[in-house]
Amino acid sequence: MRAKLNGILGAVALVITTQAAAQVTFYDAEGFRGSAFAVRQTTPNLSPLGFNDRASSAVVEGGRWQVCEDAGFRGRCIVLQPGNYPSLGEFDMNNRISSVRPVGNADYSYMVVQPPAPAQAYEYRWRPEEKLFEVPVSYARAVVGPPEQRCWVERQQVVEPSQPNVPGAIIGGILGGVLGHQIGGGRGRDVATAVGAVGGVAVGSNVGRGSGAVYDQDVQRCAAVPGSAKPEYWDVTYYFGGTEHHVQMTTQPGQTIWVNDRGEPRG
Repeated sequence: MRAKLNGILGAVALVITTQAAAQVTFYDAEGFRGSAFAVRQTTPNLSPLGFNDRASSAVVEGGRWQVCEDAGFRGRCIVLQPGNYPSLGEFDMNNRISSVRPVGNADYSYMVVQPPAPAQAYEYRWRPEEKLFEVPVSYARAVVGPPEQRCWVERQQVVEPSQPNVPGAIIGGILGGVLGHQIGGGRGRDVATAVGAVGGVAVGSNVGRGSGAVYDQDVQRCAAVPGSAKPEYWDVTYYFGGTEHHVQMTTQPGQTIWVNDRGEPRG
């Protein structure tokens, strides 16, 4: 008898725990930003609660939840499974939800949707149970991407170097040497012969030598340029409770930032 009673109490406790853990949190902006509203039980009409037709993203932290366009679970409905939904527009339910209720694993004749993968919850999303504090931003630094190499092709005029006239150089050297040998006598004749040969080579090599071919061709040029002018993120510094905190944000912060009681930023 006692064992049976303990089993019943355990089952009841499990049901209560499961119901307590079941929760869906809606946000009035995509990406889990903006105002948040948590639902833990059947809510046939969100209008009196100030969140009718406002949900743009959602986080289902437990259970399966049916959401409908109209109050009283009328109109078009879908069932959200546990997970993160950065945009309800994907299911054509953005700013349309008016009623919400847990459905468990019952077979409802409504479309059951899966959270997109990967669907990481926004790290700094605000939880409705948290108390927030507004603190001033001490410093914000824009961090841009690393330098990049940009290359382009441009048209350039190229002058091809002319080639020396080798046969002419040989003949010129011989003739220059012969002419030099006929000048002077003794040691002076030898010097004149050498000078004449060198001069003949120089003159002969340039005989028939043109200025070289000139033509246009495509040439690739490259240069290092700074990274993208758009910051990759913002490195933000602020103080809370006498402690310095840092956070990286994808958008430029304002003069203040919202944090919870542990100094963690909240969007």
